[in-house]
Amino acid sequence: MPRISDADRTRNEEAIRAAIDRLLRGELPPGGRCDLKTLAAEAGVTRTGFYPKRNRDGTTRPGPYQHLGEEFERRLKLQRDAGEAPDPRASQIERLKAQVAELKERVATRDAALAELTAFKTLAVSRLTAQHGEIERLREQVAAVDNVRRMRATGSQTAP
Repeated sequence: MPRISDADRTRNEEAIRAAIDRLLRGELPPGGRCDLKTLAAEAGVTRTGFYPKRNRDGTTRPGPYQHLGEEFERRLKLQRDAGEAPDPRASQIERLKAQVAELKERVATRDAALAELTAFKTLAVSRLTAQHGEIERLREQVAAVDNVRRMRATGSQTAP
Protein backbone atom coordinates (compact mmCIF):
# COMPACT_ATOMS: atom_id res chain seq x y z
CA MET A 1 0.00 0.00 0.00
CA PRO A 2 1.48 3.39 -0.98
CA ARG A 3 2.39 5.87 1.73
CA ILE A 4 0.52 8.71 0.04
CA SER A 5 -2.73 8.59 -1.85
CA ASP A 6 -2.95 9.00 -5.60
CA ALA A 7 -4.67 12.35 -5.09
CA ASP A 8 -1.83 13.58 -2.87
CA ARG A 9 0.76 12.34 -5.36
CA THR A 10 -1.04 14.10 -8.23
CA ARG A 11 -1.27 17.31 -6.18
CA ASN A 12 2.44 17.07 -5.32
CA GLU A 13 3.39 16.50 -8.96
CA GLU A 14 1.39 19.58 -9.98
CA ALA A 15 3.13 21.61 -7.25
CA ILE A 16 6.51 20.31 -8.45
CA ARG A 17 5.74 21.20 -12.08
CA ALA A 18 4.65 24.70 -11.05
CA ALA A 19 7.83 25.09 -8.97
CA ILE A 20 9.93 23.87 -11.94
CA ASP A 21 8.37 26.53 -14.16
CA ARG A 22 8.95 29.27 -11.55
CA LEU A 23 12.57 28.31 -10.95
CA LEU A 24 13.36 28.05 -14.66
CA ARG A 25 11.85 31.52 -15.19
CA GLY A 26 14.34 32.81 -12.62
CA GLU A 27 11.87 33.34 -9.78
CA LEU A 28 14.19 32.12 -7.06
CA PRO A 29 13.36 32.44 -3.37
CA PRO A 30 15.73 34.48 -1.22
CA GLY A 31 18.79 32.35 -0.50
CA GLY A 32 17.65 29.69 -2.96
CA ARG A 33 19.35 28.35 -6.03
CA CYS A 34 18.13 26.66 -9.16
CA ASP A 35 18.59 23.08 -7.88
CA LEU A 36 16.66 20.07 -6.61
CA LYS A 37 16.89 21.19 -2.98
CA THR A 38 15.17 24.50 -3.73
CA LEU A 39 12.71 22.74 -6.04
CA ALA A 40 11.68 20.39 -3.25
CA ALA A 41 11.33 23.26 -0.78
CA GLU A 42 9.28 25.33 -3.23
CA ALA A 43 6.98 22.40 -4.02
CA GLY A 44 6.62 21.42 -0.38
CA VAL A 45 7.88 17.85 -0.84
CA THR A 46 10.88 16.04 0.56
CA ARG A 47 14.01 16.01 -1.52
CA THR A 48 14.38 12.25 -1.17
CA GLY A 49 11.42 11.77 -3.51
CA PHE A 50 13.65 12.84 -6.41
CA TYR A 51 16.14 10.00 -5.90
CA PRO A 52 15.93 6.22 -6.46
CA LYS A 53 14.84 4.03 -3.57
CA ARG A 54 16.17 0.66 -2.43
CA ASN A 55 13.79 -2.21 -1.80
CA ARG A 56 14.27 -4.60 1.10
CA ASP A 57 15.60 -7.25 -1.27
CA GLY A 58 18.37 -4.87 -2.47
CA THR A 59 16.85 -3.91 -5.82
CA THR A 60 16.29 -0.29 -6.69
CA ARG A 61 13.13 1.42 -7.82
CA PRO A 62 12.64 4.97 -9.00
CA GLY A 63 11.66 7.61 -6.47
CA PRO A 64 8.09 8.88 -6.66
CA TYR A 65 9.17 12.20 -8.22
CA GLN A 66 12.42 11.08 -9.83
CA HIS A 67 11.02 11.56 -13.33
CA LEU A 68 10.19 15.18 -12.48
CA GLY A 69 13.67 15.74 -11.04
CA GLU A 70 15.21 14.37 -14.25
CA GLU A 71 12.90 16.60 -16.32
CA PHE A 72 13.98 19.61 -14.24
CA GLU A 73 17.69 18.79 -14.69
CA ARG A 74 17.19 18.25 -18.44
CA ARG A 75 15.34 21.56 -18.92
CA LEU A 76 17.90 23.39 -16.78
CA LYS A 77 20.74 21.95 -18.89
CA LEU A 78 18.97 22.98 -22.11
CA GLN A 79 18.61 26.54 -20.79
CA ARG A 80 22.26 26.70 -19.76
CA ASP A 81 23.39 25.31 -23.12
CA ALA A 82 21.32 27.99 -24.83
CA GLY A 83 23.14 30.65 -22.81
CA GLU A 84 20.23 31.45 -20.53
CA ALA A 85 20.83 31.25 -16.82
CA PRO A 86 17.78 31.25 -14.55
CA ASP A 87 20.07 31.66 -11.54
CA PRO A 88 21.71 35.11 -11.80
CA ARG A 89 24.34 34.09 -9.24
CA ALA A 90 25.56 31.27 -11.45
CA SER A 91 26.08 33.63 -14.38
CA GLN A 92 27.72 36.15 -12.06
CA ILE A 93 30.07 33.44 -10.77
CA GLU A 94 31.01 32.48 -14.33
CA ARG A 95 31.59 36.14 -15.24
CA LEU A 96 33.74 36.68 -12.16
CA LYS A 97 35.75 33.51 -12.85
CA ALA A 98 36.48 34.78 -16.37
CA GLN A 99 37.44 38.18 -14.95
CA VAL A 100 39.76 36.58 -12.38
CA ALA A 101 41.43 34.51 -15.12
CA GLU A 102 41.97 37.67 -17.21
CA LEU A 103 43.38 39.55 -14.23
CA LYS A 104 45.72 36.68 -13.37
CA GLU A 105 47.00 36.75 -16.95
CA ARG A 106 47.52 40.52 -16.77
CA VAL A 107 49.38 40.22 -13.46
CA ALA A 108 51.60 37.47 -14.89
CA THR A 109 52.39 39.66 -17.91
CA ARG A 110 53.18 42.63 -15.68
CA ASP A 111 55.32 40.47 -13.40
CA ALA A 112 57.33 39.28 -16.41
CA ALA A 113 57.78 42.88 -17.62
CA LEU A 114 58.79 43.98 -14.13
CA ALA A 115 61.36 41.17 -13.88
CA GLU A 116 62.77 42.18 -17.29
CA LEU A 117 63.01 45.82 -16.25
CA THR A 118 64.64 44.89 -12.94
CA ALA A 119 67.25 42.83 -14.78
CA PHE A 120 67.87 45.74 -17.17
CA LYS A 121 68.24 48.16 -14.24
CA THR A 122 70.72 45.84 -12.52
CA LEU A 123 72.76 45.54 -15.72
CA ALA A 124 72.67 49.31 -16.33
CA VAL A 125 73.75 50.12 -12.76
CA SER A 126 76.60 47.61 -12.92
CA ARG A 127 77.77 49.07 -16.26
CA LEU A 128 77.60 52.62 -14.88
CA THR A 129 79.56 51.53 -11.81
CA ALA A 130 82.21 49.93 -14.02
CA GLN A 131 82.41 53.05 -16.22
CA HIS A 132 82.68 55.30 -13.17
CA GLY A 133 85.46 53.13 -11.80
CA GLU A 134 87.30 53.33 -15.15
CA ILE A 135 86.91 57.13 -15.25
CA GLU A 136 88.27 57.43 -11.71
CA ARG A 137 91.20 55.17 -12.58
CA LEU A 138 92.01 57.23 -15.68
CA ARG A 139 91.81 60.48 -13.70
CA GLU A 140 94.23 59.12 -11.12
CA GLN A 141 96.55 57.93 -13.90
CA VAL A 142 96.51 61.38 -15.53
CA ALA A 143 97.17 63.08 -12.20
CA ALA A 144 100.16 60.82 -11.54
CA VAL A 145 101.87 61.59 -14.86
CA ASP A 146 103.85 64.88 -15.03
CA ASN A 147 104.06 65.17 -18.82
CA VAL A 148 100.36 65.99 -19.28
CA ARG A 149 99.47 69.66 -19.09
CA ARG A 150 96.01 70.90 -18.45
CA MET A 151 94.53 73.30 -20.93
CA ARG A 152 93.02 76.49 -19.74
CA ALA A 153 89.29 76.71 -20.03
CA THR A 154 88.08 79.15 -22.65
CA GLY A 155 85.50 81.79 -21.82
CA SER A 156 82.73 80.36 -23.93
CA GLN A 157 83.00 76.80 -22.58
CA THR A 158 82.15 75.39 -26.01
CA ALA A 159 83.97 72.76 -27.95
CA PRO A 160 86.25 74.00 -30.79
